[in-house]
Amino acid sequence: MDEILNQLAALVLGAVPTMILFIALVLAYTLLVHKPLKAVLAERRSRTVGAVTKATEAIAAAESNTRKYEAAIHSARTQAYTAREQRIRQWTAEREATVTAARSVASERVAAARQEIQASAEVARQQVKAGSDTLIAQILKAVLPAGMAGSR
Repeated sequence: MDEILNQLAALVLGAVPTMILFIALVLAYTLLVHKPLKAVLAERRSRTVGAVTKATEAIAAAESNTRKYEAAIHSARTQAYTAREQRIRQWTAEREATVTAARSVASERVAAARQEIQASAEVARQQVKAGSDTLIAQILKAVLPAGMAGSR
């Protein structure tokens, strides 16, 4: 057993420089590669997260602006439709006023024409009435003998 322990002690003693070299290599790797790499990766991650955050904020701002523009467009369209409806109402009112005025003038002309026609008809009736008596007398004179026409 002493022999195994001696061999084991010789192996451990031979492995000590390898272990020291391995520990030195691990320490050198940690100091020279791992920590700077970890710092670079952390910075990269923070920049990526920052960029993603900025992009998300930009998207939110764009959506907000889009909603504002859509609301403004909707408002402008509503105002345009309202103005159009007001113009149509105004034109309709003007047209109705013009039509009413034209009807009034036409009614006055028709009433005046009717009065004129009635007056002309009355004059014609009176002329016919006045002329009918003389016409009857002339017809009777022409048709009846001379002595009878005067008896009438």
